[in-house]
Amino acid sequence: MGDVPEVALAARWSQELEGRDPAEVIRWADRQFGAGLVIGSSFGKDGLVILDIARGIRPDIPVLFLETGYHFPETLQFRDELKQRWNANIVDVRPEQSVAEQDAAYGFELFARDPDRCCAMRKVEPLQRALHGRSAWMTGVRRSQHSGRQATPVVEWQELEGGGGLYKINPLVSWSLPQVEAYLGQHQIPAHPLWSRGYRSVGCAPCTSPVAAGEDERAGRWRGRDKVECGIHVAGIRRSAPGAEPATTAPEGS
Repeated sequence: MGDVPEVALAARWSQELEGRDPAEVIRWADRQFGAGLVIGSSFGKDGLVILDIARGIRPDIPVLFLETGYHFPETLQFRDELKQRWNANIVDVRPEQSVAEQDAAYGFELFARDPDRCCAMRKVEPLQRALHGRSAWMTGVRRSQHSGRQATPVVEWQELEGGGGLYKINPLVSWSLPQVEAYLGQHQIPAHPLWSRGYRSVGCAPCTSPVAAGEDERAGRWRGRDKVECGIHVAGIRRSAPGAEPATTAPEGS
């Protein structure tokens, strides 16, 4: 059975946008999806590049922030600083249960016993709900972040729980970390307070540790576990099969 039209169209768009400058990809996404476009960000280095470019194109674009209840205080402080300094349209996306309610239902520190389930309840499910009714979302995923992301296209189709889906756009997918850091320096982008303390990739506080010299940039995420993703970048992702015939027209509502 062949691809659904959205999957094939994502593959065609991805091929057309491959190698383009991130600003060009973001401008394309804004033209293509308009008010249906949002950004997902935890204000890491990659996400800040996207936010900075996007705010020059459409300043009021919604920025979805997964407020898991487990963030470092510094991350929440940084979020508030960006709201004030950039007048960013940051939307906090929260799980159905508070940390206390989750502890009561599943036991204390679920993240230590079953991190996949904790991520699913506090990140994947809330984001999926927040993405319903949207046409596309942009992320800071790069191929060089870890081996599981090496095949990531510029555009992919993501199905949502409960039906429907949207396009996932990765404008920085071909960039290296030095390119990201060079942009941050050249454009004087505010720095997350934890970067200077060795946290090269910042997630939830219980599952994030500093990274030593020579380690992979994401080595501090779920350290000591066979886990490299929280799930938001893999849940529902559909990519075109080799040889699939691309769609010739955009799906209704794109």
